[in-house]
Amino acid sequence: MRDHDLLAGKTALITGAAKRIGETIAIALARRGVRLALHYRSSLEEVQGVVSEIRRMGGAASVFQADFSDPTSASRLFQEAREQCGAIDFLINNASIFPDNGLMDFSVDDLTLNMNVNAMAPLILSRRFAEQEREGVIINLLDSRVADYDRKHVPYHISKRSLYSLTKMMAVEFAPNIRVNGVAPGLIIAPEGERPDYLERLKSTNLLHSYGGPEDIADAVVFLLESRFITGQTIFVDGGRHVRGHMYD
Repeated sequence: MRDHDLLAGKTALITGAAKRIGETIAIALARRGVRLALHYRSSLEEVQGVVSEIRRMGGAASVFQADFSDPTSASRLFQEAREQCGAIDFLINNASIFPDNGLMDFSVDDLTLNMNVNAMAPLILSRRFAEQEREGVIINLLDSRVADYDRKHVPYHISKRSLYSLTKMMAVEFAPNIRVNGVAPGLIIAPEGERPDYLERLKSTNLLHSYGGPEDIADAVVFLLESRFITGQTIFVDGGRHVRGHMYD
């Protein structure tokens, strides 16, 4: 069993922390004594609820707003978080958008927006993180479909493939002081607006014929934060879907 004291007293900046996977990661780290800087774009009420829960647990959390459609806002976000919370030990790049666009119908603006939010903002935050010139860990939230293709969300797919490549690049460039890894969720939580049976309908697309939950992603994040000899890796938390070798319809 791992010693939770490995993380206690550290400070983490988590983007997209107001709900869904980001919220679960925040709560998991708070339970391990991590101080939290929580980013949100528009879900102020939700992120305040996360802060209230963390404080009820005896933890510490602050909130910061930024809209990554302008990726330069990421630099301001990092500066504000560091000024208020001190040096940042862990950076969790979780915020993303997931619009529907096929190969033949997305626009230049669609691609630009996805790249800004899903790839450029994480890169800018990671650069600012590295500029601290201290030991730390970066974890990028990816998508299990970076291993093949998502034909219904092409700009999103391009941006996540870019972040997947950047994860390896940053692991090289930021070593030895900073470890950089990725977590690639599969069937974990239904996209907003989908029918309640979304996960059940798609569970046959992975080897385990099942689906996970946000806690499975949080467990992978904690594992990578505590694992001192892993960098440049991506953990696919997807029931083996990425090794089946076929695309989503």
